[in-house]
Amino acid sequence: MMILAIDTSNFSLGVAICSKEKVLGECTTNLKKNHSVRLMPMIDQLLKEVEVDPAELSAIAVARGPGSYTGVRIGVATAKSMAWSLNIPLIGISSLEVLAWNGAYFPGMIVPLFDARRGQVYTGVYRSVPEGGVQLAEPERIVLFRQALEEWKTIATEEPVLFLGDDVAPHKETIQEILGKRAVFAPLSYQIPRAAHLGAAGWKALREGRVENTQTFAPVYLQLAEAEAKWLASQKK
Repeated sequence: MMILAIDTSNFSLGVAICSKEKVLGECTTNLKKNHSVRLMPMIDQLLKEVEVDPAELSAIAVARGPGSYTGVRIGVATAKSMAWSLNIPLIGISSLEVLAWNGAYFPGMIVPLFDARRGQVYTGVYRSVPEGGVQLAEPERIVLFRQALEEWKTIATEEPVLFLGDDVAPHKETIQEILGKRAVFAPLSYQIPRAAHLGAAGWKALREGRVENTQTFAPVYLQLAEAEAKWLASQKK
């Protein structure tokens, strides 16, 4: 049994093929290039490299957002099409959860984040679980980052907080100002999500029966696109 994992939800692009026992293959890039042009060739090449036929896939896991509106849609549309055509389960995993897996086994708060502009971030709080992986401890949200930091400052005052993501760097000074020595910053190799972690999260969801309806499955943005929000506001006038 093998699962195909697809993450196009942010700047990085990742694809992995995982069995229950091992990661058969994984490809990740962190380049400013068009995901829509590169995704299917990457999937095709990886399948050939690990000698897996699409018909051998047991499920497809996809990062469902939040993140780039265009990026999320590319991954979700591709995963839905493949799952439907192959008649296999589709599994949606939060893009923040995928990144949080980089902090598995960390003894404290795990905070993945993506920049949402205007001082805001997409974020949530995760914690490690004994069996491996992570679980959500505080709801994911879009929030003014300084506000979130001030909230975390008042709870578990001695607990370390691990920050994950390419978008952490611009906020590092503010994080240190508010949380001081509690703040922990991961090495560069831990700052981008891994498709192999998405695959592992997908297997966990599959075991628990958390699969999606292929026809109705939709991305999770945590906020409306700016154009959509303006349109809705104009309809209320």
